[in-house]
Amino acid sequence: MQTGSVRQIVNNMALTTAAAVAVGAGVSVVATPVVLGAAGFTSLGIAAGSIASSMMSVSAIANGGGVVAGGVVAVCQSVGAGGLGAASGFVAGVGGTLGALLSSLF
Repeated sequence: MQTGSVRQIVNNMALTTAAAVAVGAGVSVVATPVVLGAAGFTSLGIAAGSIASSMMSVSAIANGGGVVAGGVVAVCQSVGAGGLGAASGFVAGVGGTLGALLSSLF
């Protein structure tokens, strides 16, 4: 294999990875509020009988009756109630990382 061919393959892989990271980050930022709403984390609070209410129950039982501030349930409810806000960077990072991992598989 020639050196030029190797460089071209590496450059193509870098572009593919960058594109996958960008798409993964974008999709995760857009999809997160939709998915959380469907799970029961709404702007009016946690919906009765939802996945979110089950998560809240388990969290409260595990923590002696209360939901831990900054825990998974609290963060999901915060995002569900008010949008991503400060969490958007984290969500975009997770989506970007997943995009990079997926691009390495193909």
